[in-house]
Amino acid sequence: MSGIVVRPQRLENSVRSSGTVLASESVDLVAEANGRIETIAFKEGGPVAKNQLLVRINADDLQAQSKKNDLQLQLAVEQEKRQKQLFEKNLTSKEQYDIALNQVNTLKADRENLIASIRKTEIRAPFDGIIGLRYVSEGGYVTQTTRIASIQKINPVKVDFAIPEKYAGAVKTGDIVEFTIEEANLKFTGTLYAIEPKIDAATRTVQLRAVCDNRSGRVFPGAYVQIDLRLKEISDAIMIPTQAIIPVLKGQTVLVRKNGVAASVPVKTGIRMPSAVQIISGLSLGDTVITTGLMQLRSGMPVSVSVK
Repeated sequence: MSGIVVRPQRLENSVRSSGTVLASESVDLVAEANGRIETIAFKEGGPVAKNQLLVRINADDLQAQSKKNDLQLQLAVEQEKRQKQLFEKNLTSKEQYDIALNQVNTLKADRENLIASIRKTEIRAPFDGIIGLRYVSEGGYVTQTTRIASIQKINPVKVDFAIPEKYAGAVKTGDIVEFTIEEANLKFTGTLYAIEPKIDAATRTVQLRAVCDNRSGRVFPGAYVQIDLRLKEISDAIMIPTQAIIPVLKGQTVLVRKNGVAASVPVKTGIRMPSAVQIISGLSLGDTVITTGLMQLRSGMPVSVSVK
């Protein structure tokens, strides 16, 4: 029989998963007002700055209404001033003055409404980013359902992925995340910054989101990535070969040599590696764990173990 003596080992705890790259901000541009496109002020695939004018829809009718409103408001303000002077000299009633004041306030409200309507004919960039392909042309008619283009903010990028629920309590914001895009042979490092505060009942996983610098612009939203999430490193882990674990009805056991005989010991396992598994409880440092010939052994049988 062969076996090992349990000794403390350094365990780099990490979880591997797969995920998808997302833009840190993403939006489809659509018009708030129906009308004919007067100006397209962006270049497809080019950078845009926050509040930069991208598209202007013809607003001649609204501009004409605005000029008319300005003239009416100017006249109403003069009338309100005269009515106020007359009211102060008791030459007119308060009712007449209130009518004049109300006319001024009504026209001011109309002006604010026109300004808001004119603002809807201008489409501006909501954030710094890269604009994609456009689907309209100058002179074309757009409605509130017409897709004009999309804007992506790709520095930084987000990476969405999931890990098994048993690791939910072991992760925290600020943990280091490495992800690889195998098709492009690229490897990047990011930081975990958001954790979904619930377990997905269907998949028994918890959703995580990391953020990664992308000043190079080499990572594109939608890319499939392999994730390596580094958890807390354990300096004194008890690790035994996977084949030493014996499944039983109510858990798992291992066989150890005690006083020259085999003894069955219930254990609780933790992190699993390709060829070894962490033992959380059941074993102590210095125990001799039997790793071969397990099918021929029973608890209490004399055993001779060759320790590696």
